[in-house]
Amino acid sequence: MNALYLLAATYTLVLFLGLQSLNVQGRHRMLAAITSFGIGAANITILKIMPGPTNILEVMAYLAGGPLGILTSMAIHPWMVRRFGRKPG
Repeated sequence: MNALYLLAATYTLVLFLGLQSLNVQGRHRMLAAITSFGIGAANITILKIMPGPTNILEVMAYLAGGPLGILTSMAIHPWMVRRFGRKPG
């Protein structure tokens, strides 16, 4: 079960880090600030699980979450900006 939690937490962490980076580059201040909460929540989860004993499945889950998270953030960011980003004016 820890492997699933690690996969989800790493995926979420990298997803929010990617979104935050794209939001900062695009000067979407509110969206960048909101993503910080997701980064914090995912970090807490990882820090609670990883200090314990880990097996190869947990390590692989941890490593797989990153690439999946960044690809997802790149895919959903344009929609997120259209829906929630600053309006031209």
